[in-house]
Amino acid sequence: MLSNLRIFAVNHKKISSLPICNMYCSRMRASLKRIKPLVALGRSYSSLPVGLIGNDIKSLRSIINPPIAKIRNIGIMAHIDAGKTTTTERILYYSGYTRSLGDVDDGDTVTDFMAQERERGITIQSAAVTFDWKGYRVNLIDTPGHVDFTLEVERCLRVLDGAVAVFDASAGVEAQTLTVWRQADKHKIPRICFLNKMDKTGASFNYAVESIREKLKAKLCFYRLPIGEAKTFKGVVDVVNKEKLLWNPNSDDGKDFERKPLLEKSDPKLLKEATEARNALIEQVADLDDEFADLVLGEFSENFDLLPAEKLQTAIHRVTLAQTAVPVLCGSALKNKGVQPLLDAITMYLPSPEERNYEFLQWYKGDLCALAFKVLHDKQRGPLVFMRIYSGMIKPQLAVHNINGNCTERISRLLLPFADQHVEIPSLTAGNIALTVGLKHTATGDTIVSSKSSALAATRRAEREGEKKQRHNSETERLLLAGVEIPEPVFFCTIEPPSVAKQPDLDHALKCLQREDPSLKVRLDPDSGQTVLCGMGELHIDIIHDRIKREYGLETYLGPLQVAYRETILNSVRATDTLDRTLGDKRHLVTVELEAKPTETSSVVPVTEYAASISEDILKGSQEAIENGIHSACLQGPLLGSPIQDVAITLHSLMIHPGTSSTMISACVSRCVQKALKTADKQILEPLMNLEVTVTRDHLSAVLADLAQRRGSIQEIQTRQDNRVVVGFVPLAETMGYSTVLRTLTSGSATFTLELSNYQAMNPQDQSTLLNRRSGLTHHL
Repeated sequence: MLSNLRIFAVNHKKISSLPICNMYCSRMRASLKRIKPLVALGRSYSSLPVGLIGNDIKSLRSIINPPIAKIRNIGIMAHIDAGKTTTTERILYYSGYTRSLGDVDDGDTVTDFMAQERERGITIQSAAVTFDWKGYRVNLIDTPGHVDFTLEVERCLRVLDGAVAVFDASAGVEAQTLTVWRQADKHKIPRICFLNKMDKTGASFNYAVESIREKLKAKLCFYRLPIGEAKTFKGVVDVVNKEKLLWNPNSDDGKDFERKPLLEKSDPKLLKEATEARNALIEQVADLDDEFADLVLGEFSENFDLLPAEKLQTAIHRVTLAQTAVPVLCGSALKNKGVQPLLDAITMYLPSPEERNYEFLQWYKGDLCALAFKVLHDKQRGPLVFMRIYSGMIKPQLAVHNINGNCTERISRLLLPFADQHVEIPSLTAGNIALTVGLKHTATGDTIVSSKSSALAATRRAEREGEKKQRHNSETERLLLAGVEIPEPVFFCTIEPPSVAKQPDLDHALKCLQREDPSLKVRLDPDSGQTVLCGMGELHIDIIHDRIKREYGLETYLGPLQVAYRETILNSVRATDTLDRTLGDKRHLVTVELEAKPTETSSVVPVTEYAASISEDILKGSQEAIENGIHSACLQGPLLGSPIQDVAITLHSLMIHPGTSSTMISACVSRCVQKALKTADKQILEPLMNLEVTVTRDHLSAVLADLAQRRGSIQEIQTRQDNRVVVGFVPLAETMGYSTVLRTLTSGSATFTLELSNYQAMNPQDQSTLLNRRSGLTHHL
């Protein structure tokens, strides 16, 4: 044991700005301290709990790999500015991970580590921290709330077992709250609600609850109630135990709070409210859980007060896991109230990894199966890959097989990072989140298994279970864990290095950034040869530009930001083309006749159809070449060179000379599709954004007048406390620099959010103006 610990202590090295700070638990840290002093940290982190000596120190294995039932992999998700990062900071402080309270405004939070995050006061990258709370190991991920970083939320939710949805109690459900809630629904993630900012002026528990019920259609069970609101908020009521939790107003850090039973003598009103809420909670849970209903109707039908709290808590855990109800808590993270009960609720009600039903696990029979959900680039170590281990075990020097990339790689080291240090560990088991070094080709969304033969054995088991699909390559597809859906970028601009000699450095930087952030797309402009950056929004591209400068030392120049338009056709057209070439002594001859027509349903990729006259024999040898030709032709439309969507291509006839290469077939089909698209009536589609502006009543008319000039359409104007919320649609092209204009119009009091809704047809006048501007007939603004 001691020799092992000495090795690990020696291997302590500093990690440079490691974005995901997984804390190694305090006891492991303590045992390391006894052997060799740790390097001094820039910030005060917790040390060994007093009194841990001798036999109290657990073995290395039990510290690293706690029982799976005691693990919680959870995420914190919310609209921007609801208080996710502050809540995370308080959780770390109360669990003993940090000794000082970080503040977003002061720029000293643990999870917002990037310079850009600290300057802007927002979360850009998700960050994971590991801590222990009352015998539970919690891996917590703080996710961004800004719509430009939706992918960060998506890829983290993919590996979580539960989530905490944080709400601003004065605002209720906001635009991005809806987005993250839908994402959690898609991944079937059990969650609990935390109504934050209960001390804020305008905070209303009832308003926030009604907002969640109405907009999210969620069934809520009230596990905690507030004592006071806004300036009078001082604590919470524990409904299950009929107790009040009061925080000491003179305490700076919120660690001091007292738990007192509610008594008729001292708190008659609170006791009455708590009793009514508890009875309502029991009835609600009994409606949702048959096992609990039997218990209530049997032993405790006469008097709910006799029902043990443990029985009610177990039933709430079951309904949370079944996603038939969502427990609601409240507090104020900034004022250090209500965070400890939130921690208790996380361990009590959110599921352990073994409580989530992952169907694919039965096929692996304990073999390694993991999902790479995040890649970071460290200057010293190269790519650091974060993995969620679903089954099996990961060890250093282990050779693993990447199913997506069909390649075998070796994990050189396995780390548990915490703060700005890390500890090398000998193994990590199922249910945990691991940080691996040495995987050069693994990217976000890749499935990792122990070997190719293990994957094939799992395939055979899946087939025996009757899961066989009649599809080409179904063996591989069935084994892949559902990766991450990457949204299409809506903005693009050119990026140039300071000199031609620096182009390879820029290419390397962009390659690294793309592995970290799959929503960033990089392509070469075929006409000018320039590098083009494609991103999710103005802020996204601005952050990428800033990171290239700071992290890679490159002063790059960005061209004007442009909107990613799409194109489509309005009528059916037929076209025929023949390609006849002789290369060397071989003749390549292809004749194609096809039809291009608009589709009724929206489709980003072209729909390929084959007429009955096309023989199976021809398709068998050339289907892939045909579809490659169709897809490449639709990458650049005839009007702006933008991708074509909502188009179906029907192949009517295909004649191929024996010996013709598949490349020539693709080239002929592609040319024929382009010919058809050019002769059809064409239409430009522009991205339409969902817009939500929160503004005071005084500035409402100015905001509405400005939106009318931006071709915006207003759907409704809601009332949110003293503010007005303008909900509508606006073309993305009209939102350039909108944040600056809105600040000016409202003296900095308004906020807004944008989210891609869909692509809509431009009207003829706007389309004509755009085409003239692109062709240089009008001055490019």
